[in-house]
Amino acid sequence: MPTLTYPHWRDVPATAWCWPNFSVAEIACRGTGAIKINTEAMDKLQALRNRLGKPLIIRSAYRSPEHNRAVGGAPASKHMQGTAFDIAMANHDPAAFAEAARVVGFLGFGTYPRSGFMHIDLGPARSWGEPFPARSVPFAPELPLAREVLSESRTLRGGGAAGAATVGAAGMDAVRGVLAETQSTIQPLVPYLDTLRWVLIAIALIGIAVTIHARLDDWKRGQR
Repeated sequence: MPTLTYPHWRDVPATAWCWPNFSVAEIACRGTGAIKINTEAMDKLQALRNRLGKPLIIRSAYRSPEHNRAVGGAPASKHMQGTAFDIAMANHDPAAFAEAARVVGFLGFGTYPRSGFMHIDLGPARSWGEPFPARSVPFAPELPLAREVLSESRTLRGGGAAGAATVGAAGMDAVRGVLAETQSTIQPLVPYLDTLRWVLIAIALIGIAVTIHARLDDWKRGQR
């Protein structure tokens, strides 16, 4: 299995990195910045990411020997070979994750429910640790993006038009009273205020109708 070693992850040339869902920094040693890239292990990690269709939060990947000792790792830890990964289970169902990891070729499994992660490596086949407790509530399915952004929402537009028109119609009485008390040159405008008020009321009703229609349509499509 091809293995590439660099004293620091910043030394890795762009052409040597072929795994789009992972960065060099997150695979490198957290203590020294050194990195050992086992291409077979990385190919399987990318295959696992593709199969699950959601991010893998890596708690630990490659460890230099000195960093492995510092964190209390096993003397022959697969992390030092670049063939092991500790993955957080915060966004995964552990049982489904383990099944998918086996399918793509991982053989070693360590479960750490108290710390919230699972260790996977290329083998030999073995397992250790406590089982993860069953989740009381399953992960919610990932929903597609809503078809309307807020600025384009018919509900927002309709509600906004209705609100503005209602406020305008309510304000007509106040304006009418002010004009009625002004000089006689302005008084001829007063009769037109009733017409304007009814226009605003009509706009408000149309806005309310648009809002109700949009909400019903969104409800039917499951996009409330």
